[in-house]
Amino acid sequence: MSKPQIVWLRRDLRMADNPALYHAAEAGPVVCVYVLDDDAPGEHKLGGAARWWLHHSLESLSKSLGKRNAELILRRGDAVEELTACANAVGATAVHANRHYEPWWVRAQDELADELDLTFYDGNYLFPAGHVATGSGEPYKIYTPFYKATRAEFPPRDTLPGPEELSSPDDWPASDDLADWNLLPTKPDWSGGIANFWEVGEEAAHQRLSEWEGDVGDYEDRRNLPSEDGSSRMSPHLHHGEITPVQIWHALKHKRSDGWQTYESELVWRDYAQNVICQFPDYGRESYREDYEKLSWRDPDSDDDAASDLRAWQKGETGYPIVDAGMRQLWQTGWMHNRVRMITASFLIKHLLIDWRRGEQWFWDCLVDADYGSNSVNWQWNAGTGVDANMFSRIMAPLTQSEKFDAAAYIRTYVPELAGLPDEAIHDPESHDCRPEDYPTKLIAHKEGRERALDAYRAMKDD
Repeated sequence: MSKPQIVWLRRDLRMADNPALYHAAEAGPVVCVYVLDDDAPGEHKLGGAARWWLHHSLESLSKSLGKRNAELILRRGDAVEELTACANAVGATAVHANRHYEPWWVRAQDELADELDLTFYDGNYLFPAGHVATGSGEPYKIYTPFYKATRAEFPPRDTLPGPEELSSPDDWPASDDLADWNLLPTKPDWSGGIANFWEVGEEAAHQRLSEWEGDVGDYEDRRNLPSEDGSSRMSPHLHHGEITPVQIWHALKHKRSDGWQTYESELVWRDYAQNVICQFPDYGRESYREDYEKLSWRDPDSDDDAASDLRAWQKGETGYPIVDAGMRQLWQTGWMHNRVRMITASFLIKHLLIDWRRGEQWFWDCLVDADYGSNSVNWQWNAGTGVDANMFSRIMAPLTQSEKFDAAAYIRTYVPELAGLPDEAIHDPESHDCRPEDYPTKLIAHKEGRERALDAYRAMKDD
């Protein structure tokens, strides 16, 4: 009988189109192992919302494996040590893993390869990071040429079927009880809104794709409208690997609409973000453009007013309805509409003049789809600090954005104290002299915030 094969699971919590699982099953009895390693990522260990999702996703995957005569082994601690211990317990020498690009996983992959026979597969993106390169073989830094080069490589690989049954080892290694990991919040349990908003797991991911497929044609027009349910909401399923972008691409490739082309470009953006963190592993902690380290950010650690403003932004109490609606949606559901993500990020960075890393960390803790590559690339784009970024001097006007993208119904949903206001006033009740007493005044006027940000930018440039 063949030796047991270890499958190291991370953000690939699915049965179908899982190359590591597929090839391990061909080689022998399969032992699927998930290790909760909170030390390796440092400040980027899983945030609260992602931990809630992880609990339910692991629960779903465990049931799927059980139907196929297999178990999900859960271990907590150093990933390399725990995987090595599992391999020794069952007499395995081979580990199969889908490649991950976060810097802590790159280090762990290198260390594990020194201990066991580690085989990598590419399963979480359209193409492996580094596959799409310039004519000289260098990785792309700018998104637009990367996107054009990626489209020239289409189609991506074919999808792989999930195993109908798996061979089991003679003995299973010891496993933790999922409940003992305490991934779910209890005191207090703040997850009610998240639980009402999401269905978790591989089956739920495909169900959501099936439901949304008929709407993809309208995506180009509706994706910027927060009041409409035009987003696919596939991002947490993609992040946790309950579905792959390759599966989505093949499911929708027959579409010929502008909406599909726009959505396809966002799948490519996920690949782009991984290429960026491969080139710059510290992208979630360090500005690519070093000049911005000299910008006079307001520091919440030493400035009480900045600390108060940061808390107001986090709680959705800035006095800007579109910003507050977004931040409250984030807290309630673990997700935020993409257009509003840009508005809220720009507001923190430009209007409040608070370092983008404060926002990146808050989103990291609150988003069910918190992704090291996408989160850091998007925040550095907004801040103007990134390798491919918006100019710092381009400052979003949240009041104008709110009205332009018809966010009235969205605001009424997440800022109920404004629900009774008419459309013409709800975007800026203060200027219409109808601000309810229980809704805060603006932290700073738009013009004042804009000028403060531009003054800081000019001072940085003159330094």
